[in-house]
Amino acid sequence: MPLVEHLRELRNRLAKGVLAIIVMMVVAAFFYESIINFFTKPILQTIGCDSLFTDLAKQHSGRCANIVMMDLLGPFTLALKVSLVSGLILASPIWLYQLWAFLAPGLHSKEKKYALSFVGVGFPLFVVGAYFAYEVMPTTARVLIEFTPAGVDNLLTLDKLLDLITRMVIVFGLSFELPLLLVMLNFAGILSGRRMLGWWRGMIMGITVFSAIATPSTDPVTMLLLAAPICLLYFGAVLIALSRDARRQRRDASGPSDDEASDLDLTPQPIGEMEPVGGPAELPEQAGGSGDDRRHRGELDDVT
Repeated sequence: MPLVEHLRELRNRLAKGVLAIIVMMVVAAFFYESIINFFTKPILQTIGCDSLFTDLAKQHSGRCANIVMMDLLGPFTLALKVSLVSGLILASPIWLYQLWAFLAPGLHSKEKKYALSFVGVGFPLFVVGAYFAYEVMPTTARVLIEFTPAGVDNLLTLDKLLDLITRMVIVFGLSFELPLLLVMLNFAGILSGRRMLGWWRGMIMGITVFSAIATPSTDPVTMLLLAAPICLLYFGAVLIALSRDARRQRRDASGPSDDEASDLDLTPQPIGEMEPVGGPAELPEQAGGSGDDRRHRGELDDVT
């Protein structure tokens, strides 16, 4: 298609994706409190609260940390933020499909197969990482609350608490994509399985340091809960890369297939001695004239 048609198609697909996000955002706005309760309930129960944050305002005693909003526009801003993020997640199948439909015509059939395979594996890995974050957050909250001095009440700002949860979900989800990235580099021929295996000491150390930085708590349990599965996924990626390298070596050793062009030897070869080639004969109309005219005509080609 011409450039204008590509831009028109991009505009239409972006409009469909944005419309889907807006619709899902409006739907999520009706379940605003339920979404917040879903994310905050495990944390509140861990630090001593058995009630939802919507019921904490009715309680005047207990050992719960208090959930607060710091300004007048805080509830409205939080509602917009929660609705927008929820709409973006709920509409992800639609806008991801629009993105894929725009890029797919420019891909070969083999590239389409690889892209769909990596997307099909990457999304479950991100979900598993997000689930780990959801399970780890109560332990993190309990450890952090224990640092509170005696006789001091805790005021948990709701928007900051949700930001912390969102950040941990994204960090855990993206960290689980590391093995998939390594496998993609191996499939592209950039990184070999043997080299990946040689990095295992540095990778374990790097994953451990990353887990210690990514988790806000200081307890080793939370760090190990993030580092252990990533290390297992890393060694799984190494096995996949080694297996593919072995198949690639066997295929190269057997030679090209019937429908595959063989490699050509493009090494320069000597051409030997040069043979003299005589000049072209003069045209009949160039035979006459003085020597200067003939030399002058000899500088011109036949067409001229």
